[in-house]
Amino acid sequence: MTGGRDRDALPLLVLGPSLGTSATTLWSACAAGLTEAFDVVAWDLPGHGHNRSVPEEPFTMAELAAGVLRVVDDLLTERGQPRGPFFYAGDSVGGCVGLQLMLDAPDRVVAAALLCTGATIASPESWAERIATVRASGTPVMVGPSAERWFGPGFVEREPDHASALLHALSDAVDEGYVQVCGAVGGFDARPVLARITAPVLAVAGSADPATPPEKLQEIAAGVRDGRYVELAGVAHLAPAEAPAEVARLLREHFLGEEPIVVEEMSDGMRVRREVLGDAHVDRAAAGTTDFTRDFQELITAYAWGEVWTRPGLDRRSRSMITLTALIARGHHEELAMHVRAALRNGLGVDEIKEVILQSAIYCGVPDANTAFRIASGVLQEEGLL
Repeated sequence: MTGGRDRDALPLLVLGPSLGTSATTLWSACAAGLTEAFDVVAWDLPGHGHNRSVPEEPFTMAELAAGVLRVVDDLLTERGQPRGPFFYAGDSVGGCVGLQLMLDAPDRVVAAALLCTGATIASPESWAERIATVRASGTPVMVGPSAERWFGPGFVEREPDHASALLHALSDAVDEGYVQVCGAVGGFDARPVLARITAPVLAVAGSADPATPPEKLQEIAAGVRDGRYVELAGVAHLAPAEAPAEVARLLREHFLGEEPIVVEEMSDGMRVRREVLGDAHVDRAAAGTTDFTRDFQELITAYAWGEVWTRPGLDRRSRSMITLTALIARGHHEELAMHVRAALRNGLGVDEIKEVILQSAIYCGVPDANTAFRIASGVLQEEGLL
C-alpha cells in the first residue's frame, strides 16, 4: 500500500498492523482518506498478509522495530531522502512497534498515532497460553476468540465482508509467524521508559476494546512527554477498520494540524458519506455549500447516506456495484467518477469494476459503457491502479 515515485514530495506515513491482520485488510479503508496528504506505506508482520517469511529464531519487539526501520530506510533512500523523517501510526502490535521506534530512533519519527495498544499488553502467562494453543491447533483456532475481541457492537452486521476478510487474514497467517509475534509482545513492557519519548503522540482507544481498554491508552498519553488521548465510542480493537474515516481525520489533525472534527456529534449519514466518498470530497461539498444549497446537502446526507446506505440488507460492495450501474445507465458522468473512487474504498477491485461496466454494456448500452470505461480509466490511473 504505497503511492509510488510520483508521490515522493508528500510526507511519508508508515502504518503498522495488529496481530493476526494484514495491512491491507486493516488499513485500506482508512488509507483512502490519507493518500491525498501522505505517501502511505504499510508493512505486514512475519507470516502475515503478503509477508510469508518467518525468522528461524524468536525475535524481540526491538528487533521487529529495527526490521521495520530498515524497510523504511530503503524506501526513503529510493525517494532521495536517506535516513529521513517519517510519520507513524500503528494498531495493537503495530502501536507497540511505534513506541519502540520512538525509543530507538527518536530523531526519525516526527509524530506517532498509537491505536488500541498499550505500553504492555496482557500478561506473559496469557501469551504463553496462546502460543501453546496455536502451536497445537493453528491460527484458525483463534478466529472465534478474535471475532469477540476485535469488533465493536454492530460492526459485523454493518460490514460483513470486511469482518470476514479480517478473520480470513487471521486464519491464513503462518502459525509460527503468529507465535513469534506473540512472544515478542509477551516480552514487551515500555512503561518504565515512556518518559523518554519526546515525539508528539496521539493515543486512540476504543471504548469497547477488551484487549487494550482505554486505560492502556490513557497510560501512554500520560506517560510520554507530549501525549494526547482520544476515545472512539463503540469501537473495539481494530479502529482503522471499524472507524476508518474518524481515524483518518484524527491522523491528519495530529500530523498536519488540521482543524479537529468532533466525532461524537457526527450523524450516521455524515459518517457513512465520509467513509464512502472520502473526506476530501465531502469537505469540498461542505465548503461550496450556500444558503441556497444547504437544505439539499442536508437532504442527501440524511436520506441517501443516513437511510439507504446504512440499511443492513446489502453490504457496501453491493451498493457500490448497483450505484455504478445506475449512474452509467443515466449518464451521470461526474457522479460516476466519484463513485468509482467510492467503489475502491468499499473494497471493489479493478477487475470487478471492469465487470460492472461490461455488464452495463449489455443492459444499459454500449455507448454508455464506452464513456464509463473512459471515466473509470482516468480515475484508476489517478489512483495508480492502471
